[in-house]
Amino acid sequence: MSAEELHDTAASSNDGSQPPLPPVEPPSAGFLVQLFLVPGVIVAIIVSVWLAFHWLAHLGSDPQAYLRTLRRGGEGRWQAALNFANDLRGPGGEALKSDPALATALGEVLEEEIARGRSGEQAQQLKLFLCRGLGEFAVPEALPPLVERAADTDDPETARAAVEAIAALTANMLAAGRQAAEAAEAAEAVQQASASDDARLRSSAAFALGIIGGDEAIERLLFMRDDADENVRFNTATALARLGREEAYDPLAEMLSLEDLPAGPDEQSQSRRYKRALTVVNALRAVALVVDATATEPPGMITSRIEALRQDPVADVRTAATAVADKITRLDG
Repeated sequence: MSAEELHDTAASSNDGSQPPLPPVEPPSAGFLVQLFLVPGVIVAIIVSVWLAFHWLAHLGSDPQAYLRTLRRGGEGRWQAALNFANDLRGPGGEALKSDPALATALGEVLEEEIARGRSGEQAQQLKLFLCRGLGEFAVPEALPPLVERAADTDDPETARAAVEAIAALTANMLAAGRQAAEAAEAAEAVQQASASDDARLRSSAAFALGIIGGDEAIERLLFMRDDADENVRFNTATALARLGREEAYDPLAEMLSLEDLPAGPDEQSQSRRYKRALTVVNALRAVALVVDATATEPPGMITSRIEALRQDPVADVRTAATAVADKITRLDG
């Protein structure tokens, strides 16, 4: 039946109370383009973006592909640097961590980026992730570019990333039984960072000094116990505890005295409560390190706080406090 016949049939069945139906017309070419072609283009764009990120996330099968991407320039290099660092940290990264040529090449990429003097968020992220990647190695070839960045306190954010990377790299080399010729320069750079006006950089330096160790690091940490910033004091306390020093007890007592915070509905209050619990648990673990190193009971100000924390509202704090209390009790046996 034709469109005209359909229209006539509809009109004849109309009793006059309703208007006749409009004639049926075939869809226009423009309508078909909007219906099929435009959604297809949108889908193609989405697939292309997904494939680009998928490609960046799987460069780890070829470390040289990372280096080529990092040296090419353009946006997205920070993502490649992040993926590279994560691959080094992952279960398949053990062989890469011991590759001196790869560490040297990554350090050259960092120095090239510094020489370019680029600014902006992506450029900053790239420097941070390059430092993080170098910190995952276990060979001394990764150390020189980090030492240079750590000493540049005019760029405290990159210096902080370099200091944290020096700590990680030092721990990796100690675990592998390696020693870097630049170890003294690294310690000096971290010492310099510990005197920065930037509190976050001082805090990271305190942590790194606890990994580096040595008489000079201990002397600097003893001075930093009275820092104006509590995060610096707390990192100093745990660093001294890692080195088995009883001088850690004074700042540790401050950490153990932090009271539980009321749980609010907003994310900020929950974050503050979580940070307090994490700080106290870290302090309890630090006390255990000093007890193990000295085989002596902590002073009364510490044991009394530990006993009180066995009734803390936070389960993780109660568990950690009970474990340390039991360790102290076994000393008497």
